[in-house]
Amino acid sequence: MRNRQVLIFLFPLLFFSCIRKSEEVPLIPPATNPLVREFIGYGVVNVSFLHVLDEPLDEGTSLGYLRRRSLVRIMERRPIRNRMAVESWVKIDADHSGTAGSGLQGWIQESSINVYTSEAQALTASQTMSP
Repeated sequence: MRNRQVLIFLFPLLFFSCIRKSEEVPLIPPATNPLVREFIGYGVVNVSFLHVLDEPLDEGTSLGYLRRRSLVRIMERRPIRNRMAVESWVKIDADHSGTAGSGLQGWIQESSINVYTSEAQALTASQTMSP
C-alpha cells in the first residue's frame, strides 16, 4: 500500500518534468561600459566579406569592410534586440594590414568573428584559417 502511495505521488512529478519547456534566450554578456579604456579581446573575421558599420544596427552606414582572416581588436560588446531575437554586436578597431589597432573603427555582429583572449592566439588562428 505504501509503495502505491509513493508511485501516485511521483508519477505526476515525473510526467510534468518531461513536458517540453519553451526555448530559452541565450545568455549574452552584458554591455561593456564605453568609458572603460580597456579592450575585451581580439577577433578574427570568419566570413568572406564584412561591412563595418557606424552603429550597431543592420541599417547602419558602412565605414569600410573587412575580409576573412582579418584581425580586429574588440573594444566593446553590446546586446541589441533585433526583431524577435537578441544579437550581440561588438565595437572593433581594425587595421587592413592584418594587425589590430589604430585603423578602421566601427560595429560588427559578434557572430561574424571568432573571439580570442590574446593577440597571439588571434594571429595564429588567422594564419591557420582556410582562405
